[in-house]
Amino acid sequence: MSREPHATNVNTAVNLGGLAMKNPVTVASGTFGAGMEYHDFVNVATLGAVTTKGVSLNGWEGNASPRIAETASGMLNSIGLQNPGVQHLKDIELPWLESIGATTIVNVSGHSFDEYVSVIEALEEAPVDAYEVNISCPNVDAGGMTMGCHVPSVEKVVGMCRAATKRPLIVKLTPNVTDVAEIARAAEAAGADAISLINTLLGMAVDARTRTPKLARVVGGFSGPAVKPVALRMVWQVAGAVSVPVLGMGGISTGEDAVEFMLAGATAVAVGTANFANPAATVDVIDGIIDYCESQGVSDVNELIGGLLC
Repeated sequence: MSREPHATNVNTAVNLGGLAMKNPVTVASGTFGAGMEYHDFVNVATLGAVTTKGVSLNGWEGNASPRIAETASGMLNSIGLQNPGVQHLKDIELPWLESIGATTIVNVSGHSFDEYVSVIEALEEAPVDAYEVNISCPNVDAGGMTMGCHVPSVEKVVGMCRAATKRPLIVKLTPNVTDVAEIARAAEAAGADAISLINTLLGMAVDARTRTPKLARVVGGFSGPAVKPVALRMVWQVAGAVSVPVLGMGGISTGEDAVEFMLAGATAVAVGTANFANPAATVDVIDGIIDYCESQGVSDVNELIGGLLC
């Protein structure tokens, strides 16, 4: 039987840049599919939102194997945003999410500026509540340069996406930059309604016995509990640099982890790698937030946002 958050008198509802969420917990893109695989464990409709795996205009095959490697307190992945394309999402996952009453954020990916826009245009008549624009993708039009690493490309892709939709637009930032606050300000100026961070850190793993890399592409995205201090720092920096809400993620596996992100300035949080080890992690985090609020005499989770004393 799938689990749901326990009943409470605490107000758990938050507003993420125009997206109404019944509680401040969603999932990190790529760690939850579109929720169908997890519905036996948790009632995904009871989450604040379901963030889908990244979707491109046409299907992407992803990277060669091996593309996952476990590390101390985390994992590396080099999946390569494998997905069957936007039409499959429209035909299968989005109707299912709508049928169960879930709040839906679609993570949008692309290898060119125009592809991002094309994905959004293809989804404008579909049951989608918000878009999360993943600007950690390599831009093939610029020699593979990551779009989210430079202010001009951030301004261009976010501006083009903003012109394509009136729905809430969340922009997901890469942590692999010198000044994340500068990138966040550029996204806000171009029309972002909210900022989400962090995406994975760049890392690698080596097998000393075979003297080979553990990932076929050598480097990959590092996530899990080990990245939490970095994620907290970046959320705190960005929350102080922009006026739009922040969706924080990176190493969250408990309610107390989530509360820490909210105190640092996040309006909502996303659970990612923890879903692989514990398929009920999302509901555990929601319940943990409620338990914290009840024990601390907090009647509204919004009181936590930016409540860090320093």
